[in-house]
Amino acid sequence: MSTDVVKRAVIREARPEDDNVIGDLLVDAYVTQYAKKLPEVVYSEERKAFLRDVAAKRKVCTIMVAEVDGEVAGTVALYPPGAPGTEAWLPRTADLRALATSVRYHGQGLAQPLLAEAEVLAKRWGVDAISLHVRQGALGVARMYQRRGYQRTPEGDMDRRPDVFLEAYLLPLK
Repeated sequence: MSTDVVKRAVIREARPEDDNVIGDLLVDAYVTQYAKKLPEVVYSEERKAFLRDVAAKRKVCTIMVAEVDGEVAGTVALYPPGAPGTEAWLPRTADLRALATSVRYHGQGLAQPLLAEAEVLAKRWGVDAISLHVRQGALGVARMYQRRGYQRTPEGDMDRRPDVFLEAYLLPLK
């Protein structure tokens, strides 16, 4: 068996039986990573409940998982243009949200095949671009997207006062 997590990963669409695992993975990943890199970020119980409500999101977007050795190890959501909950600021743009990997797989490159599959799906949908937002100060996350060709797009920034500022990025597909 390969020890390379990315080679062992199978990317597939999430199923209802994955919902609880995905929700817990999102909360654990966000709380853990932000605690290390942005210690001032605190997740409220309301925000955690929103992250855990995967079933509601599956009704309006496509959620994919990276499965490693039968275990859900990562996830990403892609909202089609105009879907409820999208934060895309341009028409004909898919919105990438909730990218996370299980804490035990952080830093092993598992986000890359998830992003690649989301980009393939967006192209299948025929959209012009993929948009996303990164919390201001999450420099490593921003660099990861920029290495994939996402461009900083300030006109899509979101200011959620008092404590959250989200920087916008766009990956042109056409």
